[in-house]
Amino acid sequence: MEARYEVLVVGGGHAGIEAAAAAARAGARTAMITLEAAAVGRMSCNPAIGGVGKGQLAREIDALGGVMGLATDRAGIQFRLLNTSKGKAVQSPRAQCDRFGYEKIAQDVLAELAELDTIEGEAIDFLWRDDASAPQGRRFDGLRLADGRVIHGDAVVLTTGTFLEGLLHTGLEKVAGGRYGEAGAGRLGDALRALGLPTARLKTGTPPRLAADSVDFSVMEEQPGDPEPVPFSFLTERIEQPQISCWITRTNARTHQIVRDHLHLAPMYAGRIDGVGPRYCPSLEDKVVRFADRDSHHVFLEPEGYDSPLLYANGLSTSLPVEQQIEFVRTCAGLERAEIVQPGYAVEYTHVAPRALRRTLELREHPGIYLAGQICGTSGYEEAAAQGLVAGLNAALKLAGREPFVLGRHEAYIGVLVDDLIVSDPNEPYRMFTSRAEHRLLLRHDNADRRLTPRAIELGVVTPRRKQTFEAKQARMDAARQHLEQQLDPEARAQGGPRRTLLDRLRRVQDGGWQSVLRVAPDLEQFGLHTGEWLSLEADVQYEGYARRQQDWVERSAEREERELPEDFDFRSVRGLRSEAVETLDRVRPATLGVAGRLAGVTPADLALLEIALERQARAASRPVG
Repeated sequence: MEARYEVLVVGGGHAGIEAAAAAARAGARTAMITLEAAAVGRMSCNPAIGGVGKGQLAREIDALGGVMGLATDRAGIQFRLLNTSKGKAVQSPRAQCDRFGYEKIAQDVLAELAELDTIEGEAIDFLWRDDASAPQGRRFDGLRLADGRVIHGDAVVLTTGTFLEGLLHTGLEKVAGGRYGEAGAGRLGDALRALGLPTARLKTGTPPRLAADSVDFSVMEEQPGDPEPVPFSFLTERIEQPQISCWITRTNARTHQIVRDHLHLAPMYAGRIDGVGPRYCPSLEDKVVRFADRDSHHVFLEPEGYDSPLLYANGLSTSLPVEQQIEFVRTCAGLERAEIVQPGYAVEYTHVAPRALRRTLELREHPGIYLAGQICGTSGYEEAAAQGLVAGLNAALKLAGREPFVLGRHEAYIGVLVDDLIVSDPNEPYRMFTSRAEHRLLLRHDNADRRLTPRAIELGVVTPRRKQTFEAKQARMDAARQHLEQQLDPEARAQGGPRRTLLDRLRRVQDGGWQSVLRVAPDLEQFGLHTGEWLSLEADVQYEGYARRQQDWVERSAEREERELPEDFDFRSVRGLRSEAVETLDRVRPATLGVAGRLAGVTPADLALLEIALERQARAASRPVG
């Protein structure tokens, strides 16, 4: 029997979850096609969400009605706010999760969506229908599965992760697969190449999992969670479940010598892997080679759940043979008798160069096909989930004849992520950092809902509960701020100092922040702000001047940033444009001047010539004929 849906989603990882949920929330009849329904939401690597830059992405996903924040808050076993010694703009939440708890919660959330079905199967090829208006004279019409079934659809979001032609490497042995103990998806790669898409290979890796009862924690440093955890979802008032500790040990000279002695057995160094791994999450082999002057590296032992017997050995990512993994693990303090339950391995997979995508994450030359996650050359759950949400939402909006959902770099880390991707040709997996966002003063994790939830409400993709929660919070914060602006600081007045309001007191870091304000004006309790809301209001006030200047800069540059380049623009006709710039612009086909200006090989002088050419073209088009 042939089924028909509006949006199909291939893959059930973090990108697939958010793509399917976003499309369904937007009202599209949606099917998630995955190899194993019980594995939807499975955390292939570390069962943790957030981190520097990634925490901002996770909160933005939640602000737009996504699944990740709620699942993290319910499955979290340790919460920490990172970079607390630095400014609020670069502080990022992180949570260690119960691995099996997270996937069950994610599956439960998806099961509540009436417009979403889950179908087990392997997608192997595309179906097409004739359409003279489409670029190739045909339009996407569905998928063929490996067992012969046909699933029709008007759009598809491919979120294949590491499963697309995946190869798992341990030492010099390799097996086909997308994750330890799970089969990969090989045949869809041929279908993508048949479309003429630029594909390449990337790799990532994972460390061994250790038996918790074989580890001596008494000689390690304990790392507890925060006493007052910061939730990921704006719907979560507080984290009430108990937190458990992680533990820190270190590698040493003996560890490194074992790795050096066996580099010829590591598939990357033996020439068995073509793909490049993530620079910012290197394997132990890479760390030993690249940082030869270091005699030790941190190892974080992170429990995989309240009742899990496993520890994730963060910092020991490796693809050496199992025998050598056992040998070097046991050189670390507290791990002398450690048992490896699941060895570390590297996984090599196929991705599509994201320059083939529009800002909606739809393929330029193949309408109806969207990509999200590691297939776009990214690394990490949060980056994948953010792309999934953008792709799934845009697929549904396009089918409904509505305007696309696109975020600017000044609006969200999601905007930075998508913008970076579509102008790149990654030779290593892309990872989000706060340093990638030039407008990060505007993009704090705590104000993600105030930046993005109004957009989600306009689109109609949030639940009534989220809408009510957001509006109530906004009313509380507005009322409290208005009170602060109107009331004088009683302490300043009593001391005969200059006339100051409570808002002035909140602005002055040296006065002690929001807690100091509550101390001198306890009537502020009437507004019912909780700790997170006070911290957010405090950040608003203290960053106000900087944020205003940054917003002014954004507005001044907006005209150039958003100025569109025609899809058929002839870059070779621009007099004076350097050949390197012409080649880059012709290959990437940037949608706007702003995107063009961020391409490697395009200088400010090239951009100025391009702008002049556009002006001339516009003037010529506006001249009366005859």
